[in-house]
Amino acid sequence: MVKVERKTKETDIQVALDIDGTGESQIDTGIGFFDHMLEALAKHARFNLEVYCKGDIHIDFHHSVEDVGIVLGEAFYKAVFPVENRERFGDSVVVMDEAAVSCALDLSNRPYLVYETSLDGKVGEFDCELFEEFFKAFVFNARITCHIVELRGRNRHHIAEASFKALAVALRRALRIDTRAGLPSTKGVL
Repeated sequence: MVKVERKTKETDIQVALDIDGTGESQIDTGIGFFDHMLEALAKHARFNLEVYCKGDIHIDFHHSVEDVGIVLGEAFYKAVFPVENRERFGDSVVVMDEAAVSCALDLSNRPYLVYETSLDGKVGEFDCELFEEFFKAFVFNARITCHIVELRGRNRHHIAEASFKALAVALRRALRIDTRAGLPSTKGVL
């Protein structure tokens, strides 16, 4: 279990992460829909995850969402690197009713995000533009290469949830134990 904390003038966050868990989570960011997405991420990645965030949500949700991404990414990096005996690459396509989202990633130690969705507007009170902020913060702090691409969809909730679940399944697959892999790199370093 890796624990990371971050306290700024805008947020106070604690994250506990076990990447070899069972999908149990306790999430409280004060942002209901975001909590729902993080619960889906934990469940389908099979992470045991605790996230507590007290943020300036009276202003808006931006600081809390981005900073949770930063802290979760830092925790993931500490739990995974140096990568050994793991598959390293993972991909998935997740459907939710009419929506389908793909995610392909590499535990590369080279952060890069491709994020292509039609999400705009809001899901309830949640600004859809914040999904990209979360994914960017997570990916860059986790130091992974990640492509999240909407294949089709109309319902914002479905597209968002399929995105988080696609990331979760791809992470689970990339983290699969492979004792034959050793350090999975032709360079000899990640």
